[in-house]
Amino acid sequence: MTVGKRLYQYALSSKKTIIFALILLSVSVAAELTGPFIAKTIIDNHIMGIEEPWIETVEQEQAVLYNETWYIRESRLSDGSDRGNAIQIVQIGLSFYVTNQLIPFDGEKSFENGELTITNADDTFVSEAIALSASEVMDFYRPEIMPVVYWLLFYLGLIIFASFFQYGQRFYLQKAANRIIQKLRTDVFNHLSRLPVRFFDNLPAGKVVARVTNDTEAVRELYVAVLANFFSSVIYMIGIYTALFLLDARLAAGALVLIPILWVWIVLYRKFASKYNHEIRSKNSEINASLNESIQGMEIIQAFRKEKGREKTFGTLNEQHFTAQNKMLRLNSLTSHNLTAVLRNMIMVGLIWFLGGAQTGVGAVLTLGILYAFVDYINRLFEPINRIVNQLANLEQARVAGERVFELMDKEGEDVAEEVMKRPKGEITFDDVSFSYKEDEYVLKHLSFTAKPGQTIALVGHTGSGKSSIMNLLFRFYDCQKGAIRLDGQDIKDIPRQTLREHMGIVLQEPYLFTGTIETNITLNRNDITREEVEHALELVGGKQVFSRLDNILDEEVKEKGSTLSSGERQLISFARALVVNPAILVLDEATSNIDTETETIIQKAMDTLKEGRTTFIIAHRLSTIKNADQILVLDKGKIVEQGTHDELMKLEQNYAKMYQLQQQVKEESKVG
Repeated sequence: MTVGKRLYQYALSSKKTIIFALILLSVSVAAELTGPFIAKTIIDNHIMGIEEPWIETVEQEQAVLYNETWYIRESRLSDGSDRGNAIQIVQIGLSFYVTNQLIPFDGEKSFENGELTITNADDTFVSEAIALSASEVMDFYRPEIMPVVYWLLFYLGLIIFASFFQYGQRFYLQKAANRIIQKLRTDVFNHLSRLPVRFFDNLPAGKVVARVTNDTEAVRELYVAVLANFFSSVIYMIGIYTALFLLDARLAAGALVLIPILWVWIVLYRKFASKYNHEIRSKNSEINASLNESIQGMEIIQAFRKEKGREKTFGTLNEQHFTAQNKMLRLNSLTSHNLTAVLRNMIMVGLIWFLGGAQTGVGAVLTLGILYAFVDYINRLFEPINRIVNQLANLEQARVAGERVFELMDKEGEDVAEEVMKRPKGEITFDDVSFSYKEDEYVLKHLSFTAKPGQTIALVGHTGSGKSSIMNLLFRFYDCQKGAIRLDGQDIKDIPRQTLREHMGIVLQEPYLFTGTIETNITLNRNDITREEVEHALELVGGKQVFSRLDNILDEEVKEKGSTLSSGERQLISFARALVVNPAILVLDEATSNIDTETETIIQKAMDTLKEGRTTFIIAHRLSTIKNADQILVLDKGKIVEQGTHDELMKLEQNYAKMYQLQQQVKEESKVG
């Protein structure tokens, strides 16, 4: 499905609101476009109307007294009335003249020595005429004043009426846009939680954030600004062309040439703008990624005095983004008001050429009112064209941003399983397991071992030996390429990831805390965990003793990443978080390596209690903490090279024994020092 169709599908989620807004828009446009028609009526019927024949009559409403005789406009003479002598008023410049003869045609008018002369290409008309004084002219205009006032009041009422509908359509269109973007952001965020961990290995967090925030905000502009302007402009243009055809079909047909020109314009613009916008959005994501990385690593940057280097890196990305923006700026500058101004001038030249007599005389074609209305509508026609042109940049930005958002949403994810399983016994079997992060670069090779329920399994080895990879497989952050991992005899690939993790707890070397309180960080906002259970879990890991300095232990505020807490306090919260769900399998990934000796002693005392009734895996850096483990697996380059208890491995005097003795020696030397 194309990006446009998918954006359309999202728009359908608020189709009732959008349709209602478009109805309001149509009403407001119709009311607004009556202006030129009202102006035409005022000009032709009331301002220029006094030049139609005036018929001698008796004193009556709308009649005018001139030279002791009452006259009324021919169009206002009631049917069946007696027709008396007729006079006609002619305007030449700012002066008005009256003649007793009816003027048969239009043409060039002049007055000299009491004679009115009207000349055109075919004939010349000459008649005696008398100049009217200003007061006499006002007498002839007096019957027109109130109708003009009524028309103006009517138009004012229409404008006020239209303003309410204009407000309504803007409000409801933007309301629909906000609702659509709310749904889109929710879908994107929810999809992120469905993506496998492998997906985030090669995509920096800043780029993901840019797609969820910046790109969806650009899509929002599509519905708020672009959609509203395009809809209103199209309806506005339809209304204007309808009015033009009602005024004069031939001139309106000539103005239709704007439609194919505008279409070609849009197609060519999108061809170039799409390329530039892809580049802009890409550079924007890179800037976000660089910024996120700098903020996360600010301590290291400042500690190693790398501020200048990071500034240079960021400056390079910023310059590339600036260059891409300038390309877009040049395109917009060339194709915005410049082209609309050229088109406007072309239409006006065509209109002047037509009215100048290229086909027929002016008088045979248009009245002054029609001419005014036509020029007014032509000027108004370029307002929606300008709005469409000015929104082309936002349209392309939204389309490209939408493409990037949907590209993220198209990544294969996995639905959160609702399936529930009984608490497993906790027997874990690795059966000839091989695993690689990259194709054919195996980090685990033919691993086989079994952890019995309630046992503690310790994993030791040098960096890169595969310890953490075992944990990644156990939690199904990744799946092995060869062999099988079984829980109580069942292949874990046959168990939904969420169902499996429901019975597992993990404590990482670097615990991650969220903004909130100590309690919400332990429960992770699960409603099925009571406050008493939280307190009990914290007590089991010795947390009450450590947090006794705090006024409100569970309700103590936690800043982002727990920046106001010590590393030991953060780790205790992480321990309590893992234990409060009473997992059948507990994983400690070097969980005590960053804890001070006093806190480690507290945790070690609680470990015996924690291990009861669950299978525990410990990735150990300090070998002294795993002396009581039921099994110790010594890993080297993805293989198990030694396996047994602490005493058994010490008797072998191989890798484990050497590592243990080395750590003990270092410990003794540090004491002496």
